[in-house]
Amino acid sequence: MTETSGQGREAYARLIEDIKAGHVRPGDRLTETDLANRLGLSRTPVREAIRQLESDGLVTHVPRVGATMRKLDYREVSELYEMRAVLEGTAARFAARAASDIELAELEAINDEMRRVQADVIPLQEANRQFHAVLLEAARNRYLVRAVEAVYKTLLILGPSTMEEAARAAEAIAEHDRVIDALRARDGSTAETAMRAHIEAGHRARLRQFRANP
Repeated sequence: MTETSGQGREAYARLIEDIKAGHVRPGDRLTETDLANRLGLSRTPVREAIRQLESDGLVTHVPRVGATMRKLDYREVSELYEMRAVLEGTAARFAARAASDIELAELEAINDEMRRVQADVIPLQEANRQFHAVLLEAARNRYLVRAVEAVYKTLLILGPSTMEEAARAAEAIAEHDRVIDALRARDGSTAETAMRAHIEAGHRARLRQFRANP
């Protein structure tokens, strides 16, 4: 965000959290006055935040309507998950070579935490986010990190994660276990295959969610 005020950054961060939580949905209109009242801020930082969301590709301007949350179609969702599979599969392969023992232990601890909070969606989602973030950092490739972050930002449009499905949560934890086993064995090929399978399973769950809430 260029030359943005502190309040502009605050407004942006709070709107991102609203998008993640599903409080702002695809197709919703973003009205400066309404958002300023809800966030307890003036219209100027809200305007800055909306501009940044536009720059991120999350918001578009609809004629005679104004700033509106983008909608992703079925094809775009599939393309994003295809990119996730390629990028995060590569990250797992790199991490098998480069991850430290401390990072591997952290991945195990996070996955154990996911088991513990499996019935509680919010901490489960946060632990899942941490798992993928740690693995990505363990790949030791800053350009890969940037590419994955760009895909994640667009996926925010879809709102809450697939972890809201109880069955999907259990599957994801088991899939993480297989990734960790391959990383422990320093087997890059198997780690990549396991991560690709994990992302593809998430893709199938996301498409079920997408069809249920068109």
